[in-house]
Amino acid sequence: MEEQIRNIGDLSIEEREDVFVDVATALEGTAREGFVEGNRHLAALSANMAQAIRVNADELARDDLRNTERILQQAAAMISQFNATHPYRIVSHAVH
Repeated sequence: MEEQIRNIGDLSIEEREDVFVDVATALEGTAREGFVEGNRHLAALSANMAQAIRVNADELARDDLRNTERILQQAAAMISQFNATHPYRIVSHAVH
């Protein structure tokens, strides 16, 4: 993800939008895992950020490059913070 953030200026608008969708998906995963592990605050922050990014992905992809990088860095920092504090994931063997 960090590589995509560093190279965001080299991407087309459609590719930038895809990056935002990927980041929103990762944040949604972080929100689910945070909720399962009892970290409701992080879960709520991640879910809200994911929703805002997903809803505004097209506009964000067309936005000023500095703003785009800042938003992506904030999202990556949130995911990294969760990963650092929860290195061992709960693995479910439930059948969907």
